[in-house]
Order: sequence, then structure tokens, then C-alpha cells
Amino acid sequence: MLRVSRYELILEVIKEKKNIKIEELIERLNVSEATIRRDLTFLEEAGKIKRVHGGAVLIDAQEESLLYKREIYSEEKDNIGNFAASLIEKGSTIYLDAGTSVFAMIKYLSGIENIKVITNGISHIDELNNKRIETYLIGGKIKTLTGALVGGTAAMSLKNFNFDLAFMGANGIDIYGYSTPDSEEALIKSEASKRAGKTYFLCDESKFNKRSLINFCSLEDSYLITNAKEIDDNIKNKLKGVFIVNQ
Repeated sequence: MLRVSRYELILEVIKEKKNIKIEELIERLNVSEATIRRDLTFLEEAGKIKRVHGGAVLIDAQEESLLYKREIYSEEKDNIGNFAASLIEKGSTIYLDAGTSVFAMIKYLSGIENIKVITNGISHIDELNNKRIETYLIGGKIKTLTGALVGGTAAMSLKNFNFDLAFMGANGIDIYGYSTPDSEEALIKSEASKRAGKTYFLCDESKFNKRSLINFCSLEDSYLITNAKEIDDNIKNKLKGVFIVNQ
């Protein structure tokens, strides 16, 4: 069983039972005790569970941590990021939001000449700087869970910029648009979309038919890049365009 599949199954079992013993996980997943302990350690570091003596209990978190988001669907995000980077022409000014799908783009930007990047992603900065890409980090409040700069100050900072292209992620996508559980993050995403010539959303298949608290952008105002093989026609027909990326 793939590591990410184990994470998802462990979380599913804990959500169902509220707590779980290591012995039961070994039996259910048919893996070694050492493997289960490593998985539980990762999920605890990612803020998804709390380890207790002999097992684990669920943490009721509203949003997933950056560590967990980077781990799940990592190969799919890499493929999506590679394709997204191929859409950028030399000399472009682009916005990269703090999402993990967008982070996957950065390693593919090296060969594109004279681009400028504006971002609210603190975790993006080292990678962009290492590639010697001209980068502007907006101001604002740090959201420690995701490494994003958010809130009113960040939104005001964004008003100083215009972008040829914006690349963003979302917690959910359905027929009503893109959504996030965080009102301050929604404010930034909405403002970035308004200031871009074209807005692309990078959403792996896990994001479909999910709705978080706040909608921040309509389908009609965006292009979608995804690995989902089947997309509801009610979603597809509203989009400006859709690109399905598979290996």
C-alpha cells in the first residue's frame, strides 16, 4: 500500500472511532509496527493526530498543515506544476500563491527568462531566491499553519502590483467556485485574481466537489489545471478553459 494511501486510511479509521490502538492499525493495514509508528509520527508532525500511549487520537483541525499538504498527491502536484510553468512566457510578471500545488511549479521556472514573481508564500522564498528569480514578497500577517501572508495589510500590499498571470490553489472546487476555510486567505486570493490578466487554479483530484466556508473566485473567471480524469460538466462548462494533466 502506498504511503499516502496509508495516511488517508489511518485518518479515516481514527475519524470513525475517535481513537485507535497501534495493534488495530497493524491488523487493518497489514504492515509492520515500525511502519505504523512512522506513519503516526508523520501525521502528528503534520497536525492531524495526537499520539497517546499505545495509539492515537484525532485532532479537530479546520485546515491541513503545510507539511501534510506537500506530502499528499505530491506526484500529481509535480505534474500539474510542470504544466503550469510551461504556460509562462519570458518577461512575464506572475503571482504565485502560498499553496503546495503552486510551490511545485517553482523548480520548473529556471529556464524562463526575465520573469518577475510576486508571492504571499513565505515557504516559496528560498527556492525562488536560489533560482535567482526576481521576487517580491508582499506584507501582511503570517498564517503559521500554511506559511501564507494574509489579511487586510497583505491585500493592500497586493494593490501595488498587476500580473500577467496568477497561479493559485484552493481547498475546494464545486459548481459555485473555489473556496477556502480562512476569510483572510480568501481576501488575498480574491484580490490576486482581480489583478491578473489570467488566473489559473492548480487543483488535484482530491479538491473536487468540496466546499469550504468562503468562496473567493467564480469558475467563470478562471482556467483550471488538474489531474482529474472526470470533471462534472456543470463545472467544466463554466470555466474559461481546463487542462487535464496526466503522466
